[in-house]
Amino acid sequence: MDAPLNPGPLARAPLLVLGFVALLSGALAGLARLGWGVPNLFGGLAVAHGPLMLCGFFGTVIALERAVALGRAWAYLGPLAAALGVVAMLLGRMPWSMWLLVLAAAVLLAASLDVVRRQFALYTFTLALGAASWLLGNLVWTLTGLVPAALPWWIGFLVLTIAGERLELSRMRAPSKAAVRTFGLIVAVLVASFVGVTAGQDWAIRVMGLGLLALAAWLASEDVARRTVQRKGLTRFIAVCLLSGYVWLAVGGAVLAWTGSLLPGSAGYDAALHALLLGFVFAMVFGHAPIILPAVLKGLVPYHPLFYASLIVLHASLLLRLGGDALGVHELRSWGGMGNLIALLIFIANTVTAVLRGRVNVNAPRAAAPARPPPTL
Repeated sequence: MDAPLNPGPLARAPLLVLGFVALLSGALAGLARLGWGVPNLFGGLAVAHGPLMLCGFFGTVIALERAVALGRAWAYLGPLAAALGVVAMLLGRMPWSMWLLVLAAAVLLAASLDVVRRQFALYTFTLALGAASWLLGNLVWTLTGLVPAALPWWIGFLVLTIAGERLELSRMRAPSKAAVRTFGLIVAVLVASFVGVTAGQDWAIRVMGLGLLALAAWLASEDVARRTVQRKGLTRFIAVCLLSGYVWLAVGGAVLAWTGSLLPGSAGYDAALHALLLGFVFAMVFGHAPIILPAVLKGLVPYHPLFYASLIVLHASLLLRLGGDALGVHELRSWGGMGNLIALLIFIANTVTAVLRGRVNVNAPRAAAPARPPPTL
């Protein structure tokens, strides 16, 4: 067994920076797909828009958080492999990138299973299922070269990771045994739908949509955010992010249940994916960044009301984008995509400013530290 390893923030920072490089590169590649003029480097990465965002950014950040929480040397191979996968993708070495991301996912799964071994619970098991979903998605993508084939598993990676973390935190208000059993049933339905989509079953996408709708209802009902939204400052901001994210989770699920399709290029495809992977997932990111980053970088990220700016722009631009999808108006979808990028840039600017402000003002108020390392999203 290897000794505990807790590298300092300077050792972790390059991995985090490469994650954000993947985020911005993926966002610019997405604009290229919508017809915006971008530098040639990012235009050439248009086909890698999804992998850069889902695997490059989220894979690196989630694997890094899990390694920090576990505190074992071997666990850092996960975020390192993901970050190197980003570099390989940016250099056009896609096969290298694919296999590096497979390695990253395998290490994340091993780290997650180690957590399950130490503390078996439904939430730790759900986190492990999320890591397994990322590994399966990466393998499907590597072996087929088809991003759409991997998407159900990549969606599962993020959705199950978030759900597992929220289930853990929901224990503060002690959900009933019936609620916990319902959560387990929803997770089982979602995993079955991912398998069904991969197997080409016609029912699977509608079932996935219904499972996501059920999960949104469960989270909105059981999450402590329903109570904490009545407080002030950072606590309220996090709650607003969570509750608004659950709305987008429901929207994405409803689109999938209604259309029963994840056909690339269709309006439903664009609407469902961006409701889920931008509206839902990034609302979680915006809300938890002020408590995740201090755990990773060992510094303060003091709250500021300007944090709401990125959330407002995110929701407004998504409404514009989905409106364009529904009406078949490409210009609305295109401007919505630009707004999505602006929301991410505001988020990054606010975060960097807060980190710098925290370093200057050592007396800035801290968010209450959770009992264990903070949730990934």
